[in-house]
Amino acid sequence: MLAYQSLKQELIQYSKEIGIDQIGFASADDFAELKSRLQEQQEAGYASGFEKGTIEERTEPNRLMPGAESIIAIALAYPTRLKNDVKSGKGNRRGMFCRASWGTDYHLVLQEKLSQLTNFLTERVPGFSSLSMVDTGELSDRAVAERAGIGFSAKNTFIISPQFGSYIYLGEMITNIPFTPDKPLAEGCGSCTKCLDACPTGALVEPGRLNAQQCLAFLTQTKGFLPDEHRDKLGNFIYGYETCQVVCPYNRGVDYHHHEQFEPDPDLVKPRLLDLLTISNREFKRKFGKMSGSWRGKKPIQRNAIIALAHYKEVAAVDQLIDLMQHDPRPVIRGTAAWALGKIGEPSGIAAIREAMETEQEQEVLAEMRKGLAYPQKVE
Repeated sequence: MLAYQSLKQELIQYSKEIGIDQIGFASADDFAELKSRLQEQQEAGYASGFEKGTIEERTEPNRLMPGAESIIAIALAYPTRLKNDVKSGKGNRRGMFCRASWGTDYHLVLQEKLSQLTNFLTERVPGFSSLSMVDTGELSDRAVAERAGIGFSAKNTFIISPQFGSYIYLGEMITNIPFTPDKPLAEGCGSCTKCLDACPTGALVEPGRLNAQQCLAFLTQTKGFLPDEHRDKLGNFIYGYETCQVVCPYNRGVDYHHHEQFEPDPDLVKPRLLDLLTISNREFKRKFGKMSGSWRGKKPIQRNAIIALAHYKEVAAVDQLIDLMQHDPRPVIRGTAAWALGKIGEPSGIAAIREAMETEQEQEVLAEMRKGLAYPQKVE
């Protein structure tokens, strides 16, 4: 056991050398409390549907890797401010990817760090075995990070590191080495409820419990029509949403630029909304493919861009929106464009909606057209 303690210290030192901001160690015992919470989430209809694996697989590390003895958790901090911001104004409105999607896809960056740790241990421990995952694996990154002492589980459901706030990416590695576990941190939110108070949809139903079906960050990633009651709350976000992080006192002044891969290109993280309306699949992949926010493809991004243009009542978008409403093969895009034209309220857009209704066959699109016509209209 003494040898493993020495190895743990060597691994901690190596993690610093390769740019890992935080590392922690946890037991591979079942996550019993998490299991009951996940069951409650499922029964209440709060799950997002993006989760991988069964509840048992998500809470029992030995199901994923027989012989599991410990879990290594890592965290990488990401920036929160643009060094060279770009202006958004009338005729040149810009959307916004949330900070967690800035720079190179974090899944790739953290997997590379975990691979380096794996190689380090493989060279030193005969018979070493491991299983690494970042976000899309079965284990809950946040539950592992909490147990490993990376940070505490906050009321906004994020892990908050005392040093880096909640602006951290998480990953973990199940191992067959019995590393001594680190101690979890004490909960640090106290009586603060800023995140719950600021959530525009009430998705934070209680401290530490999220109804993903009402969360704007989740809804920006869906492919159908955005629920009516949430469209005006989205603002100019086209991927993700982060008010519950921005208002958190632990995030005040936090802005770390430790990793070149996470440095944002202002033109990509705040793209021109009009450009997104006509972007091809090939161009979308070329420009945005390296970002984690591109994982669902261009359709949700385009739908959200249309909603953002409606939010701004961007008259410069009317001609392109008319073209989408008339010719786009995707009902969600046609319908959302029609709704946006109605909200913008330009007479040419209103006339185009009325004309398009004469030939439109999809009932959902026709419903959006009627919603658009229900808005107050400008008088010529």
